[in-house]
Amino acid sequence: MPSSAKPAKAKIGVLGASGYTGSELVRLLLRHPHAELALLTADRRAGQEMRTVFPQFSPFQLPTLVSIEDTDWKKVKLDLAFCALPHATTQKVIADLLEKAPKTKVVDLSADFRLADTAAYAKWYGHEHHAPKLQREAVYGLVEVYREKIKKARLVANPGCYTSCAQLPITPLLKAKSIDPDEIVIDAKSGMTGAGRSAKEEMLFSEVSEGIHAYGVGHHRHMAELDQEFSLAAGRKVVVTFTPHLMPMNRGILSTIYVRGTRGKSPEDLHAVLFKFYAKEPFVHVLPFGQTPQTRHIRGSNMTFIGVARDRVPGRAIVVSALDNLVKGASGQAVQNMNMMLGYPETTGLEQVALFP
Repeated sequence: MPSSAKPAKAKIGVLGASGYTGSELVRLLLRHPHAELALLTADRRAGQEMRTVFPQFSPFQLPTLVSIEDTDWKKVKLDLAFCALPHATTQKVIADLLEKAPKTKVVDLSADFRLADTAAYAKWYGHEHHAPKLQREAVYGLVEVYREKIKKARLVANPGCYTSCAQLPITPLLKAKSIDPDEIVIDAKSGMTGAGRSAKEEMLFSEVSEGIHAYGVGHHRHMAELDQEFSLAAGRKVVVTFTPHLMPMNRGILSTIYVRGTRGKSPEDLHAVLFKFYAKEPFVHVLPFGQTPQTRHIRGSNMTFIGVARDRVPGRAIVVSALDNLVKGASGQAVQNMNMMLGYPETTGLEQVALFP
């Protein structure tokens, strides 16, 4: 749907509404002036009211949860569907949806359409891609980099939370050739909601509280996404060092990134590149040089805060970024993409300030 034909109220579906990202989408869309929640799916919770699954929605009239199998895509006539389903499942669902309702637009929050190379997808996810034609159509949904392509897209692959937190500070530096692409080290820490809502023994309170641990060491799937996007930004192959850690908190990602400037570029120079690049961006804020962000400063908001500090090693800089993994790292960014795709102002429904304390 071109922006000139944008609906006053778009009919929106959330597939997988009983998960953390699905419920966050509902929270954001309830206050979106141009969104009408017309469909909520949750296979295991089919037939239940949203208020039963998430009591915070008790005051609101929302569609009853239904299963995807019972959904008639031609009948519901969605303007846009958010797909917050597990990887692999998503490919078949979206392929079926777009075959039966080709005018519906889709923002996919899974990893299924993020990797342009289907062979790379098979390598990192352990199975063949089931919708390679749609993969070729998909647009990577980092708005600050791919805004114009997103406006024209039918299918957008919402970036991962870790990757968003790393790409937003590093991509402009690679584009400006201000840092060495072979010396990027990302130390990232995420809250518990990044692991999803399904019951897992290793996610029990007593297993994770009062501690921190690294996981996916040397083989986390987001590495493929980072390599792809950093390589595009640098104009050459980039293989990044990335280690994620799990923190005993609900929300937030903090990425501490170590880089080396090129051609005598100082940390102050890198800060200047980022400050200029994001000067007019509504959801990325570059702090004064030497200041670094905290996850509590962005909780519940669609903001990313970025700081740059000097390393004691000459030529090196420390870049720190923070975002809420459920908002800018997932559902907020997805709504930002929806706004672009349907022709609404980019910030619509996303201007809430961070919750503190």
